[in-house]
Amino acid sequence: MGAGGVALSVESLKLTVHFGESDRIGHVLLSDALVDLFAVHHLHVAVLIRAVEGFGLEQTLRTDRFLSLSEDLPLVAVAVDEPERIEAILPAVTDVVSGGLVTLERARLLGGLVAPRAPSGDGAAKLSIYLGRDERIRGRPAYVDVVDVLRDLGLAGCTALLGVDGVAHGARRRARFFSRNASVPAMVVAVGGAEAVARAVSTLDGLLRHPIATLERMHVCKRDGTVLASPTQHDEHDEAGLGIWQRLTVHAGEHARHQGRSLHTELIRRLRAAGASGATSVRGVYGFYGDHQPHGDRLFRIRRRVPVVTTIVDRPERIRRWFDVVDEVTDEAGLVTSELVPAYHAVASGGRVGGTRLARPTG
Repeated sequence: MGAGGVALSVESLKLTVHFGESDRIGHVLLSDALVDLFAVHHLHVAVLIRAVEGFGLEQTLRTDRFLSLSEDLPLVAVAVDEPERIEAILPAVTDVVSGGLVTLERARLLGGLVAPRAPSGDGAAKLSIYLGRDERIRGRPAYVDVVDVLRDLGLAGCTALLGVDGVAHGARRRARFFSRNASVPAMVVAVGGAEAVARAVSTLDGLLRHPIATLERMHVCKRDGTVLASPTQHDEHDEAGLGIWQRLTVHAGEHARHQGRSLHTELIRRLRAAGASGATSVRGVYGFYGDHQPHGDRLFRIRRRVPVVTTIVDRPERIRRWFDVVDEVTDEAGLVTSELVPAYHAVASGGRVGGTRLARPTG
C-alpha cells in the first residue's frame, strides 16, 4: 500500500494513547514525537486532541478548572490503519510513552464511505468520521452538518471533537497560528443502531470531500437516566491468558448536572476517590445525545453547552464497579456505552500493566 492509501472497508486497528501535555522525550514534546512517528509511517489517519480533565494510574488530577492544574492537561492521540502498519510502530510508541496509557481496538476502516457490514452483537455500532476541522459545507463547518444529519437519521448520540495536530491520508496536518487549519483532522464520534449507522454512511458519502471513517462494535448501556443494559460480561483473560479490558464512555453536555455539580467533573471526582485506574474527559464543539437538539457554544450564554465525552478503561470486574458510579451520576442525563479493549498497556512509577498483544475473547 502506498503512502496514505487504503483499500475500501478493511479490518484495521485503532491505537489510542493517553498522556500529559508536558510529557517530553529529551527536548521534544511527546505529542510532537508521536504525531511525527505517525506521519513518517504514513498512517491513514491520526488526530491529537486536548482533553479538559482526567487522571491515570498515578491518580494525579489534570484539569483546566484550576490555574495550578491546567499547565499539564491530558492529551489523547488516536491513529488508525491496517493491523500490520499499526503493529509496526507499536514498539516505538511504547518506548516513548514513559507514563500514560496505550490501548488497541479492532475496527473496520472505510477508506471511502461505503455501506458497512453490520456488526454482530446487540445491533449497535460506533461510527468515527475524520474530516478537516474547518472543512465547509454550504458555508458552515462540515462537522455541524454531519452531526445534524446523524441526528435526523436516528442515531443515539454524536460528538464533534477538534484536533490540534494529526495525519490525514498519510500526510501531516498541524494546527498553526494565523491559519484556518482547514486540513487539521477533526473527529466526529457517533453511536447508534447498525441500520441507522449504515444509512448514515451512505448519506455522508455525498457530503464530504475525502471521507475517512471507522466502524466498531459497542453496546448502549444507559440513555437519559434509563438503564438499558449492564456492560457486557467478559472474562478477565482469553484462552491464551492475555488480559481483557473494557471501556465505559459517557456522553453528556457540559451544562448537565448531578446534584447541582457538573456531571463530568463529579464523575471524574468520584472515580478518582474510588480508586479507578483512570478517566479522561474531552470537550467537544458540537453534538447531541438522545432526543435532545444538537448543541454547542453560543454568544451571550453564561453556561457552556458543548458536549463532553468521558472515558474509563479498566478490567471487566472493575468496570462493573465503575458502572455503579456512572449509573448514580447519570441519574437524569447522559448516554453511556461499553466497548471491549483487547490490548491495554499502562506505564506508571510502579511499573507496567498489561501489554500490546491483542486478546481474543470467546464471547
